[in-house]
Amino acid sequence: MRNHTEPTVEAAFMNVQNAATYMGISVNTLYVWRHRRQGPPSFRMGPGGRVMYRRDLLDAWLVEQQKADSRSNPDLNPLSKAPQRRAPRRVTTNGVYGTAAR
Repeated sequence: MRNHTEPTVEAAFMNVQNAATYMGISVNTLYVWRHRRQGPPSFRMGPGGRVMYRRDLLDAWLVEQQKADSRSNPDLNPLSKAPQRRAPRRVTTNGVYGTAAR
């Protein structure tokens, strides 16, 4: 008998429990995100209307979340940009401070 290992097949679709484990969050968090329409795209499948997630869409959603975070995206980090200068304040004719006209 040969020592042959079968290739593992990763599921293309995951239920709520597996998707939560895959993303490292609680099932409750995933349900709350779904209810608020904030989380990754999901759909109902089958006669019982089981909530399912596509693995490729989970991965794409996670990448988008990473891009939107200033800690992982240097383009969004406010410390990587030069400070903006405020327009000098000028005294108007009636003695009230206002913004200088450009």
